Amino acid sequence: MTIDVLPHGGAAHAAAGVALLADGRFQEALAPLRLALACGEAPPATLLNLAIAEDRAGDRGYARTLMRNVAVRLPDWDEPLLRLAESYRAVDDMEQAEDAYRQVLALNPVRREALVALGAMLLQRGQAEEARDLLLRGCGVAPDDAEAWNALGLAFLAGGDPKRALTAFVRAQTLKPTTPEYVLNNVEVAVKAGEAEAELARLTVAGEQDPLNLAAQLGRGLLLERLGRRPEAIDALEAAVALAPDAVLPLSLLASLLCRTTRLRESEATLRRLMDLAPDNAWMRNDLGAVLLRSQRYVEAHELLQEAADTIGPDSAVLSNLANATVYLGLQEEAVAISRRAIDLGPESVMPRRSLCNTLPYRDATTGTELLAAARACATRLPRTTVPPFANTPEPERPLTVGLLSGSLRSHPVGWLTVAGIETLDPRAFSVVCLSQNTTATDPIARRFRAVAQAWVDIDALSDTALAEAARERGIDILLDLGGYGEAGRMTACANRLAPVQIKWVGMQAHSTGLPEMDWFLTDRWETPGGFEPLYSERLLRLADGYVCYSPPPHAPDVVPLPALANGHVTFGCFNNLAKITPRVIDTWAAILRRIPDARLVLKTQQLSETTTADRLRAAFADHGIAAHRLDLRGPSGHRTFLGEYGDIDIVLDPFPYSGGLTTCEALWMGVPTITLPGEFFAARHSLSHMSNAGLADWVTDSVEAYIEMAAARAADLPALASLRAALREQVRRSPLCDAPRFGKNLGAALRHAWRTWCAEGNGSMPGSTDDASAEARA
Repeated sequence: MTIDVLPHGGAAHAAAGVALLADGRFQEALAPLRLALACGEAPPATLLNLAIAEDRAGDRGYARTLMRNVAVRLPDWDEPLLRLAESYRAVDDMEQAEDAYRQVLALNPVRREALVALGAMLLQRGQAEEARDLLLRGCGVAPDDAEAWNALGLAFLAGGDPKRALTAFVRAQTLKPTTPEYVLNNVEVAVKAGEAEAELARLTVAGEQDPLNLAAQLGRGLLLERLGRRPEAIDALEAAVALAPDAVLPLSLLASLLCRTTRLRESEATLRRLMDLAPDNAWMRNDLGAVLLRSQRYVEAHELLQEAADTIGPDSAVLSNLANATVYLGLQEEAVAISRRAIDLGPESVMPRRSLCNTLPYRDATTGTELLAAARACATRLPRTTVPPFANTPEPERPLTVGLLSGSLRSHPVGWLTVAGIETLDPRAFSVVCLSQNTTATDPIARRFRAVAQAWVDIDALSDTALAEAARERGIDILLDLGGYGEAGRMTACANRLAPVQIKWVGMQAHSTGLPEMDWFLTDRWETPGGFEPLYSERLLRLADGYVCYSPPPHAPDVVPLPALANGHVTFGCFNNLAKITPRVIDTWAAILRRIPDARLVLKTQQLSETTTADRLRAAFADHGIAAHRLDLRGPSGHRTFLGEYGDIDIVLDPFPYSGGLTTCEALWMGVPTITLPGEFFAARHSLSHMSNAGLADWVTDSVEAYIEMAAARAADLPALASLRAALREQVRRSPLCDAPRFGKNLGAALRHAWRTWCAEGNGSMPGSTDDASAEARA
C-alpha cells in the first residue's frame, strides 16, 4: 500500500499510521509513521506507535530503543515500559519481560495488563503464591476481564485450592461463555473439587440456552467422560464436531476419547479427518498408528509409526508404540532394541518399560531373570497415590468377594481360559465382582461372566484412584488381575492395591509382574516346577492340575479324519501370532521340512493377510531351502472357520520361546496334538501345561534336536496319529483341562489358602517370596 504525502503534514501521517496499526497492518503502518517522524511530528505517542509497528514488523532491536527513549522522556508514563515488556515476552525473554513488567507496576500498581501478564509468567514458573496475589489485584482492577479470572483459577489450582479455582473459572466462563479454553480448565478443576455433577448441570443449561455454544458441548463431553458416562460423552463431543466440523480441537478431543474404546473404525475415521486438517502434525500419525495396531493392521501401523518417529525425532512414547508394532511383524530383536532406545529417552517413564516387558518374551534367548528385572524396573515406576484403607474383616473362613480385573471378559483367550473356573466356584464361599472395560454386553462369554457376577462394574472411564475406591466400596477381598502389562491392563491400579490380596492370573501372564503389591502368581507344577521361585517377585500359588480351564466353544466343528491319509503327506501347522515365530523357529521348522521332503506347513495368523509380511516370511524359509509351494500362508477368519482349518493339519508345531496358549487348547479340541519345546519363563511353558494336563506329556521335548526328531517320528507313524486324532476330543473333554467342577474346587482352595495366609500374617501387604513359601492348593 502506498501512502501519499498529505497536505496537513506530520499529524496526518501519524493518524494514518495509527489507523493501520489498529487494523493489525503493522508493515504498512511503518511508512506513514516514519513520514510523520521525518516531518518533525515526533511527540512521545507517535514515537511509541512507531516502536510498536517496528516491533511487530520484525525490527525488535530498533523498536525497543524507541520504547526506552520514550520512557526516558516521560518517566511517569507506564505505557512504553508495558510495550517493552510485551516485546520481550513475545520472544520468550522472560527475565527481561519480568523486569519491565515490574517497572510498570512500580509506576502504576493497578495496571491490569501488567498484573495479569506478570501473574501468568510467575505461575508458569511455579511461583503460584505471588502469581495469585497479582492476579487477585488484576481481577479487582478489571472484574470483567475473563483472561484475568482464568489465570487466577490456574493460580488457585496450582496452590492446591480447587474450590476457589472453580469459582474463578466459572467467572471467566460467565464473561466469555464460548471460549473453549476456559471451559476445559473448568472441567479438570470441577472433578478435583468434587463438583463435577454440578458443573455438568450448569453446562447442560448453558447448552440448552445456546445450542450453538461449542464450548459448552466440549465441556459436557469431557465431564461425562470423567463421570464414567462414556457413551453420552461421545455423543456430546460428536455434537461439538457437528457445530465446528473443520475445527481441530473438537475432533482431537473426540479422537482421544474414541481411542480409549473398542470403536476402532470410528477412531480411525476421526484421526484421518484430523490428519487432513493438520497434515503437518506428526503426532496424529502416532495416534493413528496406535489405533491401527489395535486393529491388527500391523504393516500400516508400523509404516505410520515409523513416519512419526522420523518426523518427531527421538520420542519415548512414539518409539514404544513402534516397538509393539515391530514385534507383531515378527521382528523380535528389532522390537526389543527399539524398546530399549525408548527407555534411554525416558528412563522414568512407564510406557517404554511396559513395551520392553511385552516384547522381551518373544525374543530368542530371553531368560526368566531378564524378564523379572524388566518387570521390576517397570513396577517401581508405576505411580502410587494415597487411597482409602481396607475395611475387610480378617476372618479366615468367611465368604469372600473375588474381583476380576480385565479388559478381556469376552470371547478372547482370557475369557475362554477362565470363565468355566469362575462359574464353578462355590457360591457359598465366593461371590464375584467383575471390574471390566472394553466389553460389550452381547458377547457370549461376557454374558456368562455377567450371569455369575454379583456385580458388574464398567471401569473404562475410572482413574486408578477411582478404581481403588470402587474396589473398596464393593468389599473385594481377593483381586485376580487378568490384564498384566498389556494394552488393556491396569497394573497401575494394582500398584494402588485394589484388594488386601492380589493375584496375577492369565491375561498377558508372560512372566512375573515384578510388582511388590502383587502377592501371588496363579500357576501349576508344569509352569513353575520347584526351584523356579527366584524367577518371580510373587509367591507361587500352584493349582493341583493346570492353571487354566478351557471352555470349548459350542460352535466348534466336528473332528475330521487325519488329513495325511487322504493327502499322502503330512501337514504341519501353527496358528499362533507371527510375533512368536522367531528366526530360530523358522530354522527349526525348515529343518523338519528338509527332513521330510513331502511334508507341508500351514501358517495362519492375522499378519499373513498383508502381502509384504507373507512375502518376507516366504523369503525367510527360502533362505533355508524351502520352496514356496510347501508353505500355505493364511490370513484371519471367523472363529468357526478358524477352528475348522485344523482339519487340514496333522501335527501342530509349537513356537518358542513364546509358546501357544489358547491355540494349543483349540488344536487339542480339534484332534491335533502339539509338539512343544518349553523354556524357562512362564509364557515359554504354556503348551507344556496344557498338553500335560490333557494327558499328552509325551509330546513335550527338551531340545531343538529332540523337537525335530519327534516331528519326524510322529509324522512317520500315521496309524498312531489317526488313532490319537479320533479319540483326542473325548480325552480332552474328560481331562482336568476341561473339567470345570474339578478346576473350580482347585481354584477355590487356592484362593482360600491365599486369604488365610493374609489373615495369619497380620493383614498387611505381603512382599513376594523367593524361598519355599509357594503353596500347593489341592481339591
